[in-house]
Order: sequence, then C-alpha cells, then structure tokens
Amino acid sequence: MQIYSVYDEAFKPYGNVVKGAKVEELLKALEKMPLPENVEYVPRVQELHDAAGDLGVHLYGGMPYQLGYCNGHNTKLNCLEYHRDSEFNLGTEDFILLLGLQGEIVDGVLDTAKVKAFRCPKGVLIEVYATALHYAPCQASKDKGFQVLVALPENTNTDFTLEEKLMGDDKLLWARNKWLLAHAEAGEAAQGAHVGLQGENIDIKDLI
Repeated sequence: MQIYSVYDEAFKPYGNVVKGAKVEELLKALEKMPLPENVEYVPRVQELHDAAGDLGVHLYGGMPYQLGYCNGHNTKLNCLEYHRDSEFNLGTEDFILLLGLQGEIVDGVLDTAKVKAFRCPKGVLIEVYATALHYAPCQASKDKGFQVLVALPENTNTDFTLEEKLMGDDKLLWARNKWLLAHAEAGEAAQGAHVGLQGENIDIKDLI
C-alpha cells in the first residue's frame, strides 16, 4: 500500500488542507491530553474549546460544534465510518488516515482494496469530507502514538439508537450522526456493528 501525503492530488476526493487557521494554542492543549496504549476517543473536551478560540465558528459557519480528540496507538483499519458533515483533524505528530469513499459502498459493503492511506504532517489542520470514509488515525512511526483533534457538529458520535430501521443505510447507524462499516475482525463487529468491510483488514505496521 502506498502512503500518500494530504498535499497530493490523490487526497482531493477525500478532503483538503485548511489554510489560515490559528492552531498554536490548540496544539498546546492537545499535547496535554492522555496518550493511551490503545485508542481513546472523547467527543468534547472543554480545554480544547477554551484553547481554540473561535476556530470552530469558522469551521462550521455558526453551527453548534464539538472539539474532542482521538489519541493512542493504532496501525489497523478495523472499521470505516461517515457523518453527514465534514470532520476536521489536527495532530501533535504526523498521523496517517485510512480512507475510502461513500460512493464506493455497494449494498452496504466496501472492498478494502479501495482504501487509500494519507499522511498528515503535525500541526496541519485538514478537513475530511462527509463523503470520505474514515475511522481512528494510525500512528506514523513505530515509536510514537498520535494525539489528533476531532472537530465535528455537536453531539456527533454520542449514544443514539433508531427505533425503526426503514431507510437504506439505517442498518449502518451506530451512534448519533455516525454510520459504521466494521471488518469481521474488529471488536465493533462482535458488539453488533454492521459487517461491511470485505477483504483484508489493512495493517500498516510494516510501512511505518
């Protein structure tokens, strides 16, 4: 698997690099967040809001938003998710995202051979489009984990269950504003998530 840069043309269908954002204080706050051996996601952290100033207002144009983090150590795909809105990421170190495209899902299934890897440099704010499938970041080196900002519309990824599943992708809904495709090997599949990733459960440990 080739690891592209977020500055490569290949990234354009998935997202873009945000220019002009003031992120220095936000990075300092992010560096103080826990760095576990596994992966920890926290949807909203007040210290990140305090450090970000009005950044979220610019990112979401006045819509309610939340600033949280996904930190830890990971090299595997396991799952892919999408939201109805863009997500913004910023790392204290380089990190790698494994990404797919919502338009490549067929009958609730995505072939993992279509997944691409993108490296984001530390301190660079990126937008991941709503139609880009993504999940937990991967570390970019063997001896360092990742601390990555996750900016999303307010209440995304919080507990929610549909009473009736009527629409086409209702079976993928795993939390509020979170549609999830799990690989059969992932823990989420064992918890009842829709198994929608077929093929290799990609692991980049030998590429970093």
